[in-house]
Amino acid sequence: MDTVTREARRAPDARVRWFGLWDSYFVICYLVTTGLVFTSAVPQTGRLIAIGALTLVVPWYAGIGRPLMLRHERDRRNTVFAGGLFGLFGLATAVDLTSAFALFALVPMLMMSLDTRPAVVAGVVGNLVPVTMLWLRGGATAPLMLFVLLASLLGIALSVLLGLWIKRVVRQNKEHAELIEELRRNREQVARLSHQAGISAERERLAREIHDTLAQSLTSIISLVEAADAEVEGAPAVARKHLALVGRMAKESLAEARSFVADRTPASLRESSLAQALRRQADGLAAQTGLVARFAVEGDERPLPMAVNVVLLRAAQEAGTNVRKHADAREVDLVLRYDDGRVGLHVTDDGRGFDAAEAEATADGGAAEGGQDGPGGGDEDSGFGLRGMAARLAEIGGAMSVVSAPGAGTVVEVTVPLDGAAGRPDGPSAPRSEVAERRTEAAHEGR
Repeated sequence: MDTVTREARRAPDARVRWFGLWDSYFVICYLVTTGLVFTSAVPQTGRLIAIGALTLVVPWYAGIGRPLMLRHERDRRNTVFAGGLFGLFGLATAVDLTSAFALFALVPMLMMSLDTRPAVVAGVVGNLVPVTMLWLRGGATAPLMLFVLLASLLGIALSVLLGLWIKRVVRQNKEHAELIEELRRNREQVARLSHQAGISAERERLAREIHDTLAQSLTSIISLVEAADAEVEGAPAVARKHLALVGRMAKESLAEARSFVADRTPASLRESSLAQALRRQADGLAAQTGLVARFAVEGDERPLPMAVNVVLLRAAQEAGTNVRKHADAREVDLVLRYDDGRVGLHVTDDGRGFDAAEAEATADGGAAEGGQDGPGGGDEDSGFGLRGMAARLAEIGGAMSVVSAPGAGTVVEVTVPLDGAAGRPDGPSAPRSEVAERRTEAAHEGR
């Protein structure tokens, strides 16, 4: 249980405990006052009346006043309680001035049950009751009148200060309880939103992984099965070759599925380097499609963070799928380039290309290339792969660009900053390889 929740549950208990202390104070004031009245020089009848009036204050407070003070609300019952309290005190003081000691309990009760201004006025009037009663009786000496008057003035000052302090404490306690409750609601809302964000993030991860592994592998398997079916009678050896590829891809897809469900490193990267995994990707593309697929490494190969390896591998898989499905290309080049502070992957093909500007305008920021060479292409998940690739790159501070034109092939460039720069939202773009430069120039010439 978090701290805010504990505080929220403790706030009402703390208020009740605070009133327990006040109840003890009230009982002490009652006992002291009745004790002084009992020993006063007033005739016995007067003492009994005073003690009876003071005793009636106890059930009046317990039955009406205390519940009103606990709920911190104001209505007609508060005025009724204050009037009854004042009447009982006035009766006790009228018959025995010693009852004025009850003001030590009376004034705080008035402050807690009334608004500030009426409570202060009632407290002042209550402190003037003893001197008024003494003056009405007559026969009091001047020194006694002066003493009672000074005591009343002191009582007024103390009553006002005590009352204001009590009101401030009550107000702060109420505000504290409201703040704790608001914090509890905010914490619950944040927890709920965090839970929903976690669910959305996990769904996005699974969607990317399924698209980058199972969906692409199933597409390739379907194509190979169709090719094997077409060759099963005329060229059984070729059909068997296709079926062997189907078996291999199915095993690899199963391993990939188990990896992303467990959120582990892709199977193709667990026992080999990124370059080896990309080389196998190029060889598999050539075996599946019959086109010429070349892979090269530029720069000094070095270990990369696993997150970078995964993103570059998925980018190569997505680019290869787009070439296979849309490009109608004869050659494709994959270049893994290591530079100072960055690593880049460049995938170029000599396929039919497409209008990159139009695809970007119609597919929300370049994500709907529809496949790499042929935006849309009637594919139901058109552009999802590049959107997923862009999302992966954004998580590690990478960048992606797609350059293409009708009849001029396509260049996909992916760059990721290294050496502590991977956390930047916009990583620098890596220089293009020579093949990429040639494809880019051809794309611009074809526009």
